Parts: sequence; structure tokens; C-alpha cells
Amino acid sequence: MAEITAALVKQLRDKSGAGMMDCKKALQEAAGDMEAASDWLRTKGLSKAANKTDRAAAEGLVAGLISPDAKTGVLIELNAETDFVSKNETFQAAARDIAAVALDVEGVDAISAAKTAKGEVVSEMVTNLIATIGENMRLRRAARLSVAQGAVALYLHNAQGDGVGRLGVLVALEGGGDAAVLKDVGRKIAMHVAGTPTPPLALTPDDLDPAAVAKEKQFLTDQALESGKPVGVVEKMIEGRIRKWQEEVVLLKQPFVMNPDQTIEQLIAETSKSTGAPLAVKGFVRFVLGEGVEKKTDDFAAEVAQLTSQD
Repeated sequence: MAEITAALVKQLRDKSGAGMMDCKKALQEAAGDMEAASDWLRTKGLSKAANKTDRAAAEGLVAGLISPDAKTGVLIELNAETDFVSKNETFQAAARDIAAVALDVEGVDAISAAKTAKGEVVSEMVTNLIATIGENMRLRRAARLSVAQGAVALYLHNAQGDGVGRLGVLVALEGGGDAAVLKDVGRKIAMHVAGTPTPPLALTPDDLDPAAVAKEKQFLTDQALESGKPVGVVEKMIEGRIRKWQEEVVLLKQPFVMNPDQTIEQLIAETSKSTGAPLAVKGFVRFVLGEGVEKKTDDFAAEVAQLTSQD
């Protein structure tokens, strides 16, 4: 029997798009014959994955998880082509498994190369899912928040199953006090981030992206000049309007959705006073499924013809 080398397995994997272990098994079944191994994968339906990787994947799930001590929280976005896949139990389980990996490993590349609790390499698990379910998929992004003291809270909106939804928010509260109180307040702030009409762009004004500030300033300037106001008047107007805009898009300055008479900053101060310990929002993360992904709009007939030609 021919020796099944790592190079040979990689060659078949690059050619077929199938998982590494599937490629190794195929080569073993085919006694090292590359063409016969390719046919074996095709028969098993495992070689389809490579043909699907150029198709837009903007649906799927956002998965979230909090560590047992509530000191770390993660969000991951696992994309697929259609919203039907989000109902698939295998796909949901894969998203949860990846979130569990993300508790210990940071960054998409590192997560993809890591193993799940079941011993599967994440990238290979995704490749096998592509072959099994028949849609392009990818681990698009991941985020993690941690605190030395305090709690990280999670809120998943439009839940599709346990620990998975279409919008996820993490909020990290740094400080002492009753852990249960911090978790509750953190979750309420996470719900605010998910549901406020103006999603926050940053935690404080200093955290705002300078490019976003410049873009808004230019928009406000053009708008004011268009109204016919003199340049000198416009410059003074813009200063105030930029400050007002910053208050609208900065989390700590926003009116709390559950109590509009109170800002998030005031909520934190009130909680700190009631617990008797300093408290601060260390950070937040908001993932909306498919946000920023360009979605293709092929007509149905063309899509069917494309799928038929691929199969």
C-alpha cells in the first residue's frame, strides 16, 4: 500500500476542498491513487465544498458565550448562504462549539486553527459542514471581552436556538460589588445596545473613529452651507452640532432605553453608589448578522441553473 504522506493529503485537500481527515481516508481507500481518491470523495459528497467557496455567505448565526466565572465573554459570526441553515441543529451546534473555542483562543485565524472540545479542527469542521449542508460557510469574525474584576454580560436578540441569534451584544463592566447586580445591569445595557434606535459607535467621544467624525462634520458643513448661511456662522454651528452628534452615538451619553430620563453614564453611577464600589463600562461589542456583507441578488432561474451545473 502506498504511503499516505501529509503532502499527498494536502494536495487532495486543495483539489477537493474536503476535510483533512476525509482526504486521508479517501487516499487510504484508494491506495494512494489521487484520481480514485477524488472519485471516492465525490461519491461521498465531500468534494463539493471547494465549488461553493465563491458564493456569497451573508446569512447564518451570531453565537455568544460567557465563561463560568462571568469574567470573559465572546461573540462569533458563522455565515452561510441562506437563512434556512440557521435552523439546522448541526449548524447551530457548530456555532456554539466555535464560541467555546473563542473563550480560550483570540482571532479568526487562531480560532480556525484550534480544535473544538470534540477534537475537530475548526476550519475542517466548517469545510465538512459545507460539504454536508451544501452551502458556502465561513467564520467571519470573532470578539472577546474580559475583566479582572466585575462581569461580562451577553444579550442575543432574535434567538434561533440556545446561545445563537441574529444579533449579539457583549458588555464588560469593570469593578467590585455584587456580581449578580453587575450581571443584571450589564445585560440591561447590552439590551440597550441591541435595541436603541441609534446604535452606539463608541464608548466615549475619545473612542470615536476620527474618519467617522470627519465624515459627519463634512456632512453637517455641506448641509449648513446649502442653506445659505455664511461660512463664519457655519463654523460655529458645526461645533455644537458635532458635540450633539457625539452624544447621540456615544454609549455613555445615550438615554437608557429602559429609562430615557437617565443616561447610561448615570445608570453606571447609580449602580456604583448602590453597590458601594467603583464601576465602569470597560467596553462593548455589537454583532449584527451579515452587517457589511454584500449580498448577491441572482434571479431564481439563474440560481437553479447554477446549482444544477455545479452538481
